[in-house]
Amino acid sequence: MTILDEILDHKRAELERVRGGEAFRGLGRRAEALPDPVRGFRSALIDGEFPRVIAEIKRRSPSRGEIRPDFEPVACARAYSEGGAAALSVLTDERYFGGHVDFLEKIRGAVALPLLRKDFVIDALQIDEARVRGADAVLLIVAGFPGPDCAERLAALRDHAVRLFLDVLVEVHDEAELDVALEIGADLIGVNNRDLRTFEVDLAVTERLAPRVPEGVVLVAESGILSARDVERLGDSGARAFLVGESLMREADLAGALYRLRGGT
Repeated sequence: MTILDEILDHKRAELERVRGGEAFRGLGRRAEALPDPVRGFRSALIDGEFPRVIAEIKRRSPSRGEIRPDFEPVACARAYSEGGAAALSVLTDERYFGGHVDFLEKIRGAVALPLLRKDFVIDALQIDEARVRGADAVLLIVAGFPGPDCAERLAALRDHAVRLFLDVLVEVHDEAELDVALEIGADLIGVNNRDLRTFEVDLAVTERLAPRVPEGVVLVAESGILSARDVERLGDSGARAFLVGESLMREADLAGALYRLRGGT
């Protein structure tokens, strides 16, 4: 069993435990009735000043363990905003990444940037929760939907998110997954340079897949981005935005580190 399989099994069990509970009763109706407008996540990756960085708020990971012992999500969000982030990626998985869905509400009240709920989303309930808690976009990972009905299940969840006015970042790692993302009409595709089955990282994954991404689809390079030189390299291949987490979260000065990553001196 890979770590991805383990995480997905845990996520299914977690959903079964909470489904029907008081906190989730009527969640879909609440999500549909929300008067609050979303902040445009995809538009921030088009209209903002290049390079556009989605700065990630992450305490730990299965492959690296604890990343930031003095982790404070709101302080991180404010520093990223000061450093010029185009948007924020907020880890909400608790067991494996040290996140929490409460972070979305707290961060939304502190900064004006659009927020991506980064989690292993496999159910419409998680999308409803994301909307109610303050996310502007959700992540759908193609590798999280094995089997012949992969595209059908992904399309249903993407359509559900769009009905709630959420943007959807569809994550892929290889050609077959990219084909699925394009089949369901994804207009925002993240190429994860990290293989979620082995956790190996290779920036060449983005370079290999970028030419296959049609014009009009926003390409986001994810994982393994350590420097302004990496940003330049992946930008030259066609990436329009860059999701960066661990390399920033290990820095004492988040705002300064992000500024330098974006080419500042």
